[in-house]
Amino acid sequence: MVKWNRFHLLLFAGIFLGTLLTSCLHMNPQPQPKDQLPQGESKVKLRIAWWGSQERHEATMSVLRLYTQKFPNITFEPEYSGLEGYLDKINTQALAKNPPDIVQLDAGWISDWASRQILIPLDPGVNLSKVDQKLLSSGQYKGISYAVPLGSVAYGMIYDRSALEKLGIEAPQNGWTWDDFFQMARESKPKLPKGVYFTKDFAGDYFAYSAFQYSKGKDKVMTDGGKFNVDENTFLEWTQTFEQMRKDGIVPPPEINLSDKEFDPGLDLMVAGKITMRMSFSNNLGGWDSLKRGTYALVTMPRSQQAGGWLKPSMFFGVSSGSSYPKEAKRFIDWFINDPEAGALLKTVRGLPVNREIAASIEKYMSEIDKAGLSMFYTTLTNGQTYSPGPNGWINYVDRDWPLVRDQLSFGKITPKEAFEQLKAAAHKYEK
Repeated sequence: MVKWNRFHLLLFAGIFLGTLLTSCLHMNPQPQPKDQLPQGESKVKLRIAWWGSQERHEATMSVLRLYTQKFPNITFEPEYSGLEGYLDKINTQALAKNPPDIVQLDAGWISDWASRQILIPLDPGVNLSKVDQKLLSSGQYKGISYAVPLGSVAYGMIYDRSALEKLGIEAPQNGWTWDDFFQMARESKPKLPKGVYFTKDFAGDYFAYSAFQYSKGKDKVMTDGGKFNVDENTFLEWTQTFEQMRKDGIVPPPEINLSDKEFDPGLDLMVAGKITMRMSFSNNLGGWDSLKRGTYALVTMPRSQQAGGWLKPSMFFGVSSGSSYPKEAKRFIDWFINDPEAGALLKTVRGLPVNREIAASIEKYMSEIDKAGLSMFYTTLTNGQTYSPGPNGWINYVDRDWPLVRDQLSFGKITPKEAFEQLKAAAHKYEK
């Protein structure tokens, strides 16, 4: 006969209760959490690509982990990097018919990708009702939304506060002018240590020159209708000024200037202490601050007759037409822009959120760095220029033709006048 001691009785009771509980659960299934997808959906791995600083990478990875916690059948294969080389990489993937399911895009790339049918419409699938309509249009092609903006940012400058203080140069203030900028550069010349320069050589920088031409009241570099619109006198003033600064050692020689790589701890010229200021978007202060805490500050873009800076959608998410999981990809994007928990994690790493309710809700989570970026954003908002992604079909003009001229200018291979003529000639193949 089996002897039942206290241990056996407790063990039997535990097994009996466990069996009974399991049976009850099968008879009366518990309601699923509202975020959980219906059971039985297949496992899905979404490839997602973006560029940015380490701060943006970490925030995005946190959001991806949160999404997988909520929806365990969805996992991610992230592909992230800096901006340099990013466009070439995703274009190569697209040509090979192997782009990521979800891809981060700049406003200037969307019409090109949509016209080549690399993207699919986001509606239905993504709730865009709470996105500012002025921003939403920048992700559209022929009136259809192919990409959704993720944030809004201001274009201005960032400077090293301690570096300027050591040089005995007063820090710039919001509302300063291009005359102030160039005067400050000239004043820095006798004070700069060997191997340190005031700023980058922006002679052939498309976006920096665009800000200068805007400020002179000469409008966009290319018209929205697809016409060359670089003002010759303004371009020569800009490039000749930088040419002299290059000769005077106020900006770096070409080999140093071209080695710059934003947010790279070893190659970013400002982080390395080789320049004192550079161009920046309002949401990028956190990226540089993570590399040198408390060192940097933002200031609005210099102005002339008009403001030089502008507000723009920071970046976009789109879904590739070759994705095997378009439904799941669009569902994630919808959650990414509309969920309060996602907004609290992302804060302003991609600019002020485009969902108005999310933008209002994250202020309590903002650090002083976030608030500094937001301050420049709102200062630029008062009189900043109207942003345009440029006409359809001009992406190679900005990303290939203009950099070619930039490098030739920097190395002194062509004169400012020849640079203007070269840009004008290159524009003919894009004009309609």
